[in-house]
Amino acid sequence: MAQQLILDILPPPEPTLANLIVGENAGVVAAVKVLHAGQSLYVWGSDGCGRTHLLKAASQHHQGVYLAACQAKDLQARLDQDLPMPSCVAIDDAHRLNEQGASAVFRLYNRWREDASGANAFRLILAGDRAPLQLQLREDLRTRLGWGSVYRLFALSDTEKFTALTAYARNRGAPLSADVVHWLLAHGSRDIRELFGWLDALEKYALARHRSLTLPLLKTMLAVEQMDSQAPLKPKDND
Repeated sequence: MAQQLILDILPPPEPTLANLIVGENAGVVAAVKVLHAGQSLYVWGSDGCGRTHLLKAASQHHQGVYLAACQAKDLQARLDQDLPMPSCVAIDDAHRLNEQGASAVFRLYNRWREDASGANAFRLILAGDRAPLQLQLREDLRTRLGWGSVYRLFALSDTEKFTALTAYARNRGAPLSADVVHWLLAHGSRDIRELFGWLDALEKYALARHRSLTLPLLKTMLAVEQMDSQAPLKPKDND
């Protein structure tokens, strides 16, 4: 697919709080920035709303660690040995936790509460696709997910994405025509980070050919990548 072809050329930029597009999420972003050791936070929202970007950015901001749901079970060894936790533990996709992962996160919350007022206090941030009580997880874990503040993440509107993509290109010294952004919004991913990746790939392609970032150039790049990979190009709609 065109989306995968673009992402194979150049990955999206490293997520930080500085390059996070806030939109309607000013409250949760502010809460992440001022989160103190001993405090916890749970954020939820639909796919593409920026959960992963926010958690990776939060772990970087607080010099902690980010874990996908499939990595949560790896905490068991640290918990078994009673080792101090990183300054921030961010665990993504709580709705994907398996039995081992859920058990590890349950123990992690207990450790977080025990250490909250001591020298080993740490921040705990989790994210999922729905509110804690709606998750298909063990009841005692769902309750713990709501121990701290709970925020909903809202996806960016197309207008906000248009503004963000245009500003992103302009700040990199590579202004692009509006029809490129409209095409990306119509045919590309709903995830703003992946859309940034598309622009990065187009910029690289344009620089190599001393061209401006235009829609014809974008379509040429996609056609070339399609031929090189021998993969069918299947945009969502006809042009």
